[in-house]
Amino acid sequence: MDSHQRKLLTIIAEAVLEHQLTQMLDKLGASGYTISDARGRGSRGVRNADWASSGNIRIEVVCGEALAISIEDYLFKNYYNNYAIIAFLTDVAVMRPEKF
Repeated sequence: MDSHQRKLLTIIAEAVLEHQLTQMLDKLGASGYTISDARGRGSRGVRNADWASSGNIRIEVVCGEALAISIEDYLFKNYYNNYAIIAFLTDVAVMRPEKF
């Protein structure tokens, strides 16, 4: 099986942003994403997910570098100043018979 080089963009954000962020991902052209609950501590304090609206989510997007940069630029311009959010980018090898 072939591997295809891609980027894994991971976004940790306030759960209240889930709908807005998934709409943005669709609009920018992400072919898919995975969302899971997240908890932890960062510069904006402890986020323990005891209440759905006060928890965090983790969104993972496997995509090309250009799309990852577009998403990160959008997040920076629209969310970083007012919400607890962070994103990081990792190189990944996708094990899949077809390219995407």
